[in-house]
Amino acid sequence: MESVKLDCYGLVCPMPVRKTAQAIEQLQPGQVLHVIATDEWFGPDLEAWLRYHPHELLAIEQVGPEFHAYLRKGRLQPVGNPIQ
Repeated sequence: MESVKLDCYGLVCPMPVRKTAQAIEQLQPGQVLHVIATDEWFGPDLEAWLRYHPHELLAIEQVGPEFHAYLRKGRLQPVGNPIQ
């Protein structure tokens, strides 16, 4: 499955994470989103956002002024009591 690229170059908080949230909603579970951002707080902001969402951070790396993050879209967790 091919990854989808999201360019957030030059955007500052909170826009890279907002754009990431919008883009990942368009993907199917299991698809990978490759985000490129230059905001130095993108990594910590993304990790905080992921604590509340079912997606997986595969990798985040800095290449020069750019941060490259790879996220796998997760499945929504069932609502309600799983023990019945």
